[in-house]
Amino acid sequence: MTDTLRPVATPAAPAPDLGQQKLKRSIGVVGGTLLTLSCVTPASTLFVVVPDLFGTLGTATALTIAIGSLLCIAVAFCYSELGTLIPSAGGEYAMVSTLAGRLAGWLVFVLSLLVVMIVPPVIAMGTADYLAPIVHLDPSMTGAGVMLLATLAGLLDLRANAWITGIFLVLEVIAAALVAVLGFSHGHRGMDSLVSMQVAGADGHADTVTAMLVVSGLAIALFITQGFSTAVYLSEELENPRRSVARTVLATLAISSVIILVPVVAITLGASDLSELTGGDIGSMVTAWSNTAVGTFVSLCVALAIINAGIVMVIQNSRVLFASARDKAWPEPVNAVFSKLGRFGSPWVATLAVGVPGALLCFVNLDTLYGVTGVSVTAMYLLVAVAALLSRRGAHRHTAAWRMPLWPAVPALLIVVLAYILTQQEAGYLLWTGGITAVATLYWALYLRPRKETRWLVSLPEDEQG
Repeated sequence: MTDTLRPVATPAAPAPDLGQQKLKRSIGVVGGTLLTLSCVTPASTLFVVVPDLFGTLGTATALTIAIGSLLCIAVAFCYSELGTLIPSAGGEYAMVSTLAGRLAGWLVFVLSLLVVMIVPPVIAMGTADYLAPIVHLDPSMTGAGVMLLATLAGLLDLRANAWITGIFLVLEVIAAALVAVLGFSHGHRGMDSLVSMQVAGADGHADTVTAMLVVSGLAIALFITQGFSTAVYLSEELENPRRSVARTVLATLAISSVIILVPVVAITLGASDLSELTGGDIGSMVTAWSNTAVGTFVSLCVALAIINAGIVMVIQNSRVLFASARDKAWPEPVNAVFSKLGRFGSPWVATLAVGVPGALLCFVNLDTLYGVTGVSVTAMYLLVAVAALLSRRGAHRHTAAWRMPLWPAVPALLIVVLAYILTQQEAGYLLWTGGITAVATLYWALYLRPRKETRWLVSLPEDEQG
């Protein structure tokens, strides 16, 4: 943690010889927000991830997501300040490496790589369920197909993808709004049920949702809205990033929280009984509230939302891998390959490298993917909060950047809360994530650290240095 990087503008800091490979600045706040919202993919998250929370938290689901959204405000403050201070396609790892040390940055890179590799197939595997009104497909095969389609789209120009994902985003917002309207109009219980803390037990009777279950569920709640960090990954392609990144991060979090939380409240109130709510079959609820045609329309919108999310996540993930190669995280032949840009200005090899393995992950157990992702997101946010505590020392104190209110109280409190949430996660998921992190630490100790003058040289694009 003490092996911190020198500021990029310092002449003594060696510059990677891949620095000439630059991404094009082609999108503004609106385009960046559309892409980032598509990565949060509110509707697909609502229909794919939230049902699992209903299964364990019942009527406490909306409360848990609301608490998670409040925590994400503090996280978004950290991302906004650090993302404008260090606007790099490397995202979290570039920010943490520069401020908290090269080892901390490397561990954040590994955690972010886990997240960006796992989340797309988790979402993609939900496609088959929402194509069911038209055709019955195998979830894993369908998810793999979605991942491959998203990979092909990710090879295109970023501006073109912003328009594609923007159109899909409109459809998924319409679907979420329709669910909210139907749920509220068919309410079977009052607003006080949102804090009744009940879930249907195995015997059909109501069980109490404990505070510890809510805390444990916060890891998934953080995962539900975590896509706002995409704005940081796109910072090298945003026009005027020192202003646009913060606006995009905060706007995306606000919009996505509303799009997800309002329908969750409506579903909680509109479910006919506790067993139906705990079952989490939102598609069946929509059909019961309306008719088969409306249910089919919503399901197709969700399927498009999932494809949309896959496209944006592949775009985001390829930027992470591209940046790691430019910053010399790997042996030279690997760096050279991953830093290649195609005719549309996209890192095409890195895009294939994240898209194809994502297709293969569609055949892994979903519960394991959910658990590892929740732990990884929480640990990554914790390290970002540590970096935010260090963001106003030395030369960084005077660098032009968006500055969060209530610093340093916000990152300090966030560190305590996130550390506690980690202690409440299942041991198996902690062991999986810890084991991968341990292997990454060995790679750092045996390969990166002995070559600190030529490897893991985190840099900013030329137009943002100084």
